[in-house]
Amino acid sequence: MFLAKLSRQNQSPIALAFTCYTRHLSSSNLYDHYSFKPPPSLVPEPQNIDPHPNTRTNYLKKKKKPQYRPPSSLDRTGLKPIHSELPFDFRYSYTETSPTVRPIGLREPKYSPFGPGRVDREWTGVCAPALDPKVRSVEGAEEEDPKLEKKRKETRNRIQGDPLTGAERKILVEKCQRHKTKRQINLGRDGLTHNMLNDIHNHWKHAEAVRIKCLGVPTVDMKNVCTQLEDKTFGKIIHKQGGLLMLYRGRNYNPKKRPVIPLMLWRPHEPVYPRLIKTTIDGLSIEETKEMRKRGLAVPVLTKLAKNGYYGSLVPMVRDAFIFADLVRIDCQGLERSDYKKIGCKLRDLVPCIPVTFDKEQIVVWRGRDYKPPEDGYFATDQESADDLNMISAADEHESDVDNNGSQPS
Repeated sequence: MFLAKLSRQNQSPIALAFTCYTRHLSSSNLYDHYSFKPPPSLVPEPQNIDPHPNTRTNYLKKKKKPQYRPPSSLDRTGLKPIHSELPFDFRYSYTETSPTVRPIGLREPKYSPFGPGRVDREWTGVCAPALDPKVRSVEGAEEEDPKLEKKRKETRNRIQGDPLTGAERKILVEKCQRHKTKRQINLGRDGLTHNMLNDIHNHWKHAEAVRIKCLGVPTVDMKNVCTQLEDKTFGKIIHKQGGLLMLYRGRNYNPKKRPVIPLMLWRPHEPVYPRLIKTTIDGLSIEETKEMRKRGLAVPVLTKLAKNGYYGSLVPMVRDAFIFADLVRIDCQGLERSDYKKIGCKLRDLVPCIPVTFDKEQIVVWRGRDYKPPEDGYFATDQESADDLNMISAADEHESDVDNNGSQPS
């Protein structure tokens, strides 16, 4: 600071005047070059809105796209409910539920598993009836109307047409083998479900027959599985080997005229049924019941059931065991509790027998005091399919003899 003051004092008056003049010129040139008017206010004034906008200008403006909304099967605004002409009541499972057994209550409100307003059938908590959509209670779903059964038979006969010959059946069975095609439908612990009907018709678009593999609880009663498959799909089982089935669609089947099958969006809760095992067995006292349960858990095991196995020979094994013993124990370790309860219920109806206990993952059944083996046994009911196969093999041999000899043998 001191040196700057000394330098200013030492300058001559002429030099000081020249310095001031150059500063004035430079400042004036900068002002002229960068001059601007400051805004009157920092707050922007509102723009004048045109009361009569130009429609053409607004039309040319780019419209904003609506926000993306994923499709939902529940959004049926403006759509009519789905109508299906299928002549049977819609159930979640057709093989694991019986229309003759009346439940004693529901576990949830009667929400339709098809979704609100999607189907024109009323959900009763157990099924969606075909004839009476106004049924609103469980008591209404007791027995099926005979008109529905008659209509199903007529529809099935019309679709099936003439029966297959032995050669045609052999060709279709060969096409459905594992080394020929990978198309297969797995039927598991829930049995024949409602949505599985749609899968079968989807397979019938591309092939005349479809392979179905059955495992688990439904295989205890394979006759019921075969009956329900033919009854609900209007097809024909042309081959049966253990739990492996071949389902034929029919000669007059048209994929373009397939029935409308509304899909279930979720699995409904099972209703409440009466207890399978009572506190005391009918005809026995409390002490005798306790003694029988203790003795049943100590008897030798008849067989051990594997998880998701084939149980088609279980009923004949229990019937044979009842010839020599009054109590039979079946080992079910590794199975779900609901699974071996269903197996016990099937044994009660098919053998018949009385369930004693399900403790310690065991099924203990009692043959009863006055046990008599059924005259029309389980083997006789299964013999129908075996007879069909024998007739087919005999027809095939007959045709081969005709081809080899050139004439019909005497």
